[in-house]
Amino acid sequence: AVQLTMDREGIRRLAAEDLGLPTSPYRFAGSPAELEAAAAALGFPCVVKPVMSSSGKGQSVVRTPAELGLAWREAQSGGRVGGGRVIVEGFVDFDFEITLLTVRSAFGTVFCEPIGHRQEAGDYVESWQPQALSDAALAAAQEMAQVVTDNLGGQGIFGVEFFVRGEEVIFSELSPRPHDTGLVTLASQAQSEFDLHLRAILGLPVRPGFRQPAASAVIRAKGLGWGPVYTGVAEALSVPAADLRLFGKPQALKLRRLGVALATAPDTDTARERARAAAALVGVMPAP
Repeated sequence: AVQLTMDREGIRRLAAEDLGLPTSPYRFAGSPAELEAAAAALGFPCVVKPVMSSSGKGQSVVRTPAELGLAWREAQSGGRVGGGRVIVEGFVDFDFEITLLTVRSAFGTVFCEPIGHRQEAGDYVESWQPQALSDAALAAAQEMAQVVTDNLGGQGIFGVEFFVRGEEVIFSELSPRPHDTGLVTLASQAQSEFDLHLRAILGLPVRPGFRQPAASAVIRAKGLGWGPVYTGVAEALSVPAADLRLFGKPQALKLRRLGVALATAPDTDTARERARAAAALVGVMPAP
């Protein structure tokens, strides 16, 4: 499961071609010429991603043929294994994206409440739980998540991502581990995604136990260097129902996530406002 889902080509072929799940239109390319042909077949705009990367690295939205060369170079530098193949996806005009945390254990499969999220340049910047969607859309997402995770096998938590457009649910990607958008469960659930992953692997009962609406907002580096120093922590913790998780990474890189602000509220809109306010108060700079 881990080997397959780290490879966008492998998981997309499994989902679309073997299991028949609805996905965005796609092609694969192993050279600039193949990329040009794939983009021409799919049309513009399209999305170009390395077949192996995470956190939005190497991804580009391509709006004209003139941008294909830059997208190819970005994918080659951002992929986990250096130069390699890319997936080219037709643009999906969706209403919103969700992550459906799906837990496989000896006790069966359980789902967390759907998580809404917002990305910038292919990387998550905030998430909230629950994301409202219709009963039909939720049932479709759960059915697809169970089909693909049952096929992969193994025990633990899977972050299954979908595009939602009205009642239509479209499979996007899958991660065989706790998901970055799932950091919100540290505030929203009795058992966070990390608790659930470990319990499933150890054969212990899993009970997500949704408690209250919550949101997360990322804290990014504002400078480059070693030994990042955090400022504004006390001010951020003064935001109502807010909390922080600072990751302790040794190096600040451009736009690197170095922490997350969490907040709860009676509704997700208020939780999002609180989380964003707390995150904005935290400064991260390299040590002087």
